Amino acid sequence: MDLRAHADAWLAAWKARDLDAIMACYADDVDFAASTVVRRWGRPDGRLRGKEELRRHFELGLELAPDLSFTEEALLSGPNGYALLYRRENGNSVLDVVELDEHGLAARVRAFYGHQQM
Repeated sequence: MDLRAHADAWLAAWKARDLDAIMACYADDVDFAASTVVRRWGRPDGRLRGKEELRRHFELGLELAPDLSFTEEALLSGPNGYALLYRRENGNSVLDVVELDEHGLAARVRAFYGHQQM
């Protein structure tokens, strides 16, 4: 499992604002949780399930942040995934904890923010 390659593909897709390429990094049955889900969709548990829900979430995120950019600060590896620490264009620190499935796709993701993020 090439964790660095997955993280690089994900970062490049966001840099290009290419929603299809972003979604190609995720498993069909992805389990995603973030405080942005609570605020955007009113889901108290902050969870989205499946690529369709996640795609709508990211599509809205791209609309809300036309100047969106990520600067990697650290990539920490684990047995079946990684944690990516990065800084957003608005200065907010974000930590994404990503578990990959047997195909090398993000199956479980938890996003943590330094400050409240829309």
